[in-house]
Amino acid sequence: MNLPAYNFLSAPLWLVTVLHIVTLTLHLIAMNFLFGSLIVILIAKIKDKWQDPTVQKLIKLFPNIMAATVSIGVAPLLFVQLVYGKQVYAASITSAWFWLSIFFVGMISYYFLYGAAFSKIENKGNRHIYLSLASIGLLYISFIYSSVFSMAENPELIQSLYASNQSGLMINTNISNYIFRWLHMIFGAVMVGSFFVSWVGKDNEALFAVVKKFFIYGMIASMTFGLLRLMTLGEYMKPFMRSPGIWLVTLGFLLSLSVFHFYLKKKFTISALILFVSMAAMVTARHIARLI
Repeated sequence: MNLPAYNFLSAPLWLVTVLHIVTLTLHLIAMNFLFGSLIVILIAKIKDKWQDPTVQKLIKLFPNIMAATVSIGVAPLLFVQLVYGKQVYAASITSAWFWLSIFFVGMISYYFLYGAAFSKIENKGNRHIYLSLASIGLLYISFIYSSVFSMAENPELIQSLYASNQSGLMINTNISNYIFRWLHMIFGAVMVGSFFVSWVGKDNEALFAVVKKFFIYGMIASMTFGLLRLMTLGEYMKPFMRSPGIWLVTLGFLLSLSVFHFYLKKKFTISALILFVSMAAMVTARHIARLI
């Protein structure tokens, strides 16, 4: 995949790249806070869940976090389209209806988050339904993004899919190319979401004991699928192993493990800083893999 000449970019390539990595990291943090916290609240066996003050606080926060996720997410999307415009455009056209549906699904999910936030405490059934539907919508959006952007990295696949069907209803058929990356992101969100739930309810020992398990299992699953993602690089594995990308992946894993140490000690500020650096390292490693 060739990068466009500098004359076609509105800023130096290094600046566009740095801004893309920083804004994408911030977007992922907001997204993980939202989606991961949703999953934890829905699945975790918290005593008197819908009356728990931490759960109440998070439910009230969800619409704001959704707004932050969408707003911050615009920047990295524009930066990647600036550099890889033709590839992203071609991939989104091939999956046009799924791509366009993201906006409608996002708005509906936003509505459900507001529905949960404004529901009365005693209407726990409604809250559970609203949050479940919102999480399904976010899960769908994440899958379509993974499908389209992994397709954009393979122009030959775009050509073959579009040549066979121009309906705009084609999903990336090379699932093995992105399923592990997608699962890595999903379980990473569970880990980060668990961290924020614990931070918001840091004085709630019973809640921390339950959410801690989601943090641990989310970290293990995320690391496992991250390593499996590396295995799918195939012929690109050797050049990636010789690039700074492998050192960034290693740094990301080591920092994630150190987060666990500070998390158990409830040193949330230090944990948050390390988590941010870890995610930035992973995003940078992903960018290097894309270039390779």
